[in-house]
Amino acid sequence: MADALIIGEVAGGAPSSSTMEGIAAARGLGVRQVAVLLPGADAATAASAAITGGADIAYTVVDGPAADGEFDALVDAAQAATAQSGARYVIGAKTLTGRDVMPRLAFRLGTALASDCSAVSLDDSGRLIATRPVYGGNAEASVACLGSVAVASLRPKSVDALEPDASRTGEVQPLAFEANVRTRVLERVEEAGEGVRLENARVVVSGGRGLGGPEPFGSLRELADMLGGAVGASRAACDAGWVPSGYQVGLTGKTVTPDLYIAVGISGASQHMAGCSNSRTLVAINKDAGANIFKEARFGVAGDWQKVLPAFMEQLHELMG
Repeated sequence: MADALIIGEVAGGAPSSSTMEGIAAARGLGVRQVAVLLPGADAATAASAAITGGADIAYTVVDGPAADGEFDALVDAAQAATAQSGARYVIGAKTLTGRDVMPRLAFRLGTALASDCSAVSLDDSGRLIATRPVYGGNAEASVACLGSVAVASLRPKSVDALEPDASRTGEVQPLAFEANVRTRVLERVEEAGEGVRLENARVVVSGGRGLGGPEPFGSLRELADMLGGAVGASRAACDAGWVPSGYQVGLTGKTVTPDLYIAVGISGASQHMAGCSNSRTLVAINKDAGANIFKEARFGVAGDWQKVLPAFMEQLHELMG
């Protein structure tokens, strides 16, 4: 039996970063035992990493539709793992999978979902208190989960994963359940990625509406490559079709926490800042000296990016030899 259950994901033979963050969040609640559900062909291998990262029990699903990522089956697996673990707190991630699975799981459990949380804690009575953005990210609200089972989804990068502890031991249990699949994925088309993954990059160079079109993103890519980073974008740039939606940083996109975030031609709307406000150093380049981004930036240049960016890159070339 476990007090908390993490609805995890497996990527590249290991638990996803959001899964490890969920385990850390559960450990932060001060519960006795943490279980994690790991679906995927490499779940057994991933279980070891999950245990060294803070889990006590790993429920694995190594074959069948749930292991293949079918959402219907994943909901069935999550419901079975909740029942088997006896967990009072169930935590997932606000990922593509989590957005589909977590609301349906909450409905199955007869409770509500606290979605897109930046933090979770317990009050004196043991109720889960979830902190989540409201009013388009302009404010935060703390909500109490009143159901017998509390269900929440965490925004990726809102919690730091724990340092692995090789001395930790735990149980690995294959999960038995019946899957009721009503819809099937007929085809998956993977988008080719270039360089560092946006959500894992230590340097992110993002562009917005102020760039005026898709061509300037080539310059942003050149700068990102120089710094060993990744390219991001505002929602406006993605909605305009200048870059794929996978580049989007913000409330409805990806959350990033790089050491350096360079925003070029981005006004700094609250929805965008919700995805990058935890960056260690934020640098803004915008011709509008009154843009909101300068209120958030540690360093800012009020000027035409077409003049500022080439000069900046030239200086970098000289410094880097």
